[in-house]
Amino acid sequence: MRYVTPLKAAEGLGASHTGTQDHWFLTVTAVALLVLTPLFMIVVACAIGLPREGVIAYFGRPFPAIITALFIIVGMLHFIRGTRIMIDDYLQGGARKAGIIISVIFSWTVIAVAVYALARMGLATLVLV
Repeated sequence: MRYVTPLKAAEGLGASHTGTQDHWFLTVTAVALLVLTPLFMIVVACAIGLPREGVIAYFGRPFPAIITALFIIVGMLHFIRGTRIMIDDYLQGGARKAGIIISVIFSWTVIAVAVYALARMGLATLVLV
């Protein structure tokens, strides 16, 4: 008969050996998103209605660019881990591998494109000044 010791239960070493780490990672990123989401919404709301040059100048400033970058990066890392857990639960075999690969590639592509766009806007602001 197999018993789970209190140490093993506390460490959370289940079938994947990452249950506790996944839970804490998702909890920390969820709390970060709880703070970043309203800030990001305020940043975007302030940019609505600006002409193209105004949007570039606005996101070329440090505060809007940093809030936007943090929101995208933390959100996508949260998405990667969350989809990985769902894919592990509901898909098997090749579909599991393909799902994980697609979700990771999609997330890192979104991060790369967003950071690139913010960097371009920041550099464009330097050229305009």
